[in-house]
Amino acid sequence: MTLAQTVEPPSPRDEQPLADLSAVARTVKSVADGLKELQAENGHWAFELEADATIPSEFILLDHFLGEIDDEVEAKLAVYIRERQAVHGGWPLFYGGDFNISATVKAYFALKLVGDDPDAPHMARAREAILAHGGAARCNVFSRFTLALFGEVPWRAVPTMPVEIMLLPSWFPFRLDMVSYWSRTVIVPLMILSALKPEAKNPRGVGIAELFVTPPHRERRYIVNSTGASLGHVFLLLDRILYVGERLIPKRLRAHAIDAAVTFINKRANGEGGLGGIFPAMANTVMAQAALGYPEDDPRRRASMEAIRKLLVLGPDKGYCQPCISPVWDTGLAMLALMEAGELEDSESMREGVKWLLDRQILEVEGDWAVRRPGLRPGGWPFQYRNDHYPDIDDTAVVVMALDRARRSGNGVEMRTALARAIEWVVGMQSEDGGWGSFDADNTAHYLNHIPFADHGALLDMPTADVTARCVSMLCQLGYGPGHPAVARGLDSLRRSQESDGSWYGRWGTNYIYGTWSALLALNAAKEDHASPHMRKAVAWLKACQREDGGWGEDGATYWPERKGEAKASTPSQTAWAILGLMAAGEVESDVVARGVEYLLSAPRKGPVWSERWHTAVGFPRVFYLRYHGYRTYFPLWALARYLNLMRGATGPGVMGM
Repeated sequence: MTLAQTVEPPSPRDEQPLADLSAVARTVKSVADGLKELQAENGHWAFELEADATIPSEFILLDHFLGEIDDEVEAKLAVYIRERQAVHGGWPLFYGGDFNISATVKAYFALKLVGDDPDAPHMARAREAILAHGGAARCNVFSRFTLALFGEVPWRAVPTMPVEIMLLPSWFPFRLDMVSYWSRTVIVPLMILSALKPEAKNPRGVGIAELFVTPPHRERRYIVNSTGASLGHVFLLLDRILYVGERLIPKRLRAHAIDAAVTFINKRANGEGGLGGIFPAMANTVMAQAALGYPEDDPRRRASMEAIRKLLVLGPDKGYCQPCISPVWDTGLAMLALMEAGELEDSESMREGVKWLLDRQILEVEGDWAVRRPGLRPGGWPFQYRNDHYPDIDDTAVVVMALDRARRSGNGVEMRTALARAIEWVVGMQSEDGGWGSFDADNTAHYLNHIPFADHGALLDMPTADVTARCVSMLCQLGYGPGHPAVARGLDSLRRSQESDGSWYGRWGTNYIYGTWSALLALNAAKEDHASPHMRKAVAWLKACQREDGGWGEDGATYWPERKGEAKASTPSQTAWAILGLMAAGEVESDVVARGVEYLLSAPRKGPVWSERWHTAVGFPRVFYLRYHGYRTYFPLWALARYLNLMRGATGPGVMGM
């Protein structure tokens, strides 16, 4: 029996669809109207982007490193941090998640810095949990770097990252261009700090000695082989050699390397957008600038600090710090959802959105990606307001699809030029295996994941199914069929990466639901037969994942292979992805889709915003999770609008890339 014979055929049309189309229409109109009201005057959308307690904790730690304490802001961040302490006594990486020792140590340290009594019940519970899990010495590498800056652990507690890496030749087996953009921008200022080894000002003299099982100076197991592979032991030995040999580096060579690192930072500083547009890189930059002796009023240091402060979300009594901001991503997705909901392509709202996006295309700057793709013209969009050296392939694909659907907005020549440049750049960024990464091409030096610094497992920007699917979808929407070389190679990559159960792994959204939705939309855009084995296996998997309430949900814990399938609750955003994926596979009129639609209609909602506490996205699997506040608005709207369109007989939206 063949695989095609073992999978279920497309569902037949139901005589009485479960979902009330009039209720769907009312919800679509109400949410679309509300989403339009959230559009900024200059045409874009920007929703909050939340992580966990780690980022606000690091903001407080940064203040105390610099000795620039803002008691009012820190008091609000402290309220947020306290509220996110879990029943296990520590802090998780995502809502409802397990104890995480690194997040918990940073939260405890931050709260102690703002004045919380170590003997207060919440602090005592956290301390007991930390000690029960081996103490603060068991933190990850990035957390131990922070502790070293505060003198809480010796510098031998962190891997050796000599700043002379800046000077390594192109033939060397480890270079900056071999790691991801986010690693690059975090590492460079961190290497300056590692070389200078400054001590935090810490004006209140706060320490956390009570969090160590073994006194820090006596601890001998800081750096371990996190992968367990033989290559990891080789890199451990190399780290010990570098630790001893670093003392022999000539001062002039070190000064030259530090100058090269400073040049790297200054070239990519991004004004008040901050280095890399991400908090860890920005925070490391400010600390490096302070260690280099830049005064507080130095324009470069002031701009770096302002970039960080722009990430704050502060209310009357509490607030938090975002890890970055996502206006380009939010704007492209919001426009696509609204056009699906019936917004005219030439409406004022869409015209303003198009203009804002066109103004942000990167056409002049050759970013770090050009090392692997010399001669390729720039043409992408960033994730943030500005981040010219690091355009995002995923964002670019979404923006192109939004602009293509809004062709009637009146920007004819400019629109055609923008789309042509973007397509040229995306096609040029395809990796050798046919897939696409997020910011770089062929960023696949897998052996580097075994170095001690890479204990977070997110050193590289490898091609992923979700980004590959978005690029295939974009090309198909623009008229490039499955016979086009880039599309054909992308489709082959997607088919190869399908899991044995029919799902696809989701690198940037949680998790297999996100990956499967992305892949099914791409296959549909490429006019894959809905009865094909790949699509039927995916449909069967999605149907099997539907929960009793009609929705879909997936936990952040699913990034651990042994916990695949774990879910605590249905969520509007993940339900929307599942519905969109099923409809792309020909399941528009199935009971399963109708039940999912009913879930969205009945789920709690305030105006255009569905209630969703869960983190449904990820920065780095198993390390850093995200909660896009916009996901609970534009994705459910999108799913309901598409369902309404297709049930009423429309054909256009069903074959669009997204």
